[in-house]
Amino acid sequence: MTLFEELKARGLLAQLTDEEEIKELINQGKATFYIGFDPTADSLHVGHFMALCLMKRLQMAGNKPIALLGGGTAMIGDPSGRSDLRTMMTKETIEHNCECFKKQMSKFIDFSEGKALLVNNGDWLLHLNYVELLREVGVHFSVNRMLTAECYKQRMEKGLSFLEFNYMIMQSYDFLSLYEKYGCNMQFGGDDQWSNMLGGTELIRRKLGKNAYAMTITLLLNAEGKKMGKTQSGTVWLDPEKTSPFEFYQYWRNVADEDVLKCIRMLTFLPLEEIDAMDKWEGSQLNKAKEILAYELTKLVHNEEEADRAMESSRALFSGKAAVHMPTLELFKEDFVEGAIDILTLLVKSGLVPSKSEARRAVLQGGVSIGDEKIQDIQYVLSMDQMLTEELILKRGKKNFRKIVMK
Repeated sequence: MTLFEELKARGLLAQLTDEEEIKELINQGKATFYIGFDPTADSLHVGHFMALCLMKRLQMAGNKPIALLGGGTAMIGDPSGRSDLRTMMTKETIEHNCECFKKQMSKFIDFSEGKALLVNNGDWLLHLNYVELLREVGVHFSVNRMLTAECYKQRMEKGLSFLEFNYMIMQSYDFLSLYEKYGCNMQFGGDDQWSNMLGGTELIRRKLGKNAYAMTITLLLNAEGKKMGKTQSGTVWLDPEKTSPFEFYQYWRNVADEDVLKCIRMLTFLPLEEIDAMDKWEGSQLNKAKEILAYELTKLVHNEEEADRAMESSRALFSGKAAVHMPTLELFKEDFVEGAIDILTLLVKSGLVPSKSEARRAVLQGGVSIGDEKIQDIQYVLSMDQMLTEELILKRGKKNFRKIVMK
């Protein structure tokens, strides 16, 4: 099976331009391709995961990845999939986030000896002359056509700022710059980026001639991937300080039955023959598949030792025991009022909810338990003595846990 056939079999490719040329380039290891990452936080998250895995697969076959950090485009903010304007970030914040991204990407991509490039579009976007950009790039874009793009249509009702309207032009200019500077002949991105990506492909061909190589591929579920990793207690990050290996493992251990094999195909490096054999699995076998998914991805993002620990703790949890490596909530005497602490305060201190109003809602909706006891009374309290004598696990929903530890 060729690389192109494998990518299709794993469900990673959706829309393509110049399919035959793309197939030939990636199968022969001659593609120099880029994927962009706007540094809107100080850690990559699960939504970036598919793109990183794809870059790793293509590099293993001899192709050259370019990880493009959006130090320039982050100054504007991508309107795709949003109903409001992004919060404006300072240059200092963006630079800090870019540094964090670099460290995490190195776990997936080999940047040694020129095998891959890590570049920042701030190097060219932040020094552009506005009039020159309008004359050299803006002339190739039709406003009428731009307004038909999904990324803009979603914002038209609530108001699309002129700032955001420029995002497509900036992203297109990225592809042109990468083509001219590094011979980049291919770009990948989510299906929510299709209009922006086509803009880059067309810009290169209009500016440099129809024979210029410029190709586009979208990832089948990358737009969905951006929604992945959203739990009741926040986002699932790749940084272990923000999402522990145990929490990361638990997220994948609890994916829906109908999604587990799809995730194994797209995100793990297990042979397709082995995955195809799982197609007939059902019932308790799906739990085994979820364990495989969670273990493989935790090993990939963290390491084998952390994956072993997370699996051990998860199995203990499912058997009703306290998990050794489960995230903990440490309580001190000063956390108690007259020797007791109420359930709402406990939930907020644990980080399972951001506020007492969210805690109240979670309790009233029946989503909170301590051990096997469901807590539905917002006045419920736990005594200090109880915590000293019992091993307690605080749960919110099916995926979020904290072991309560007295200090």
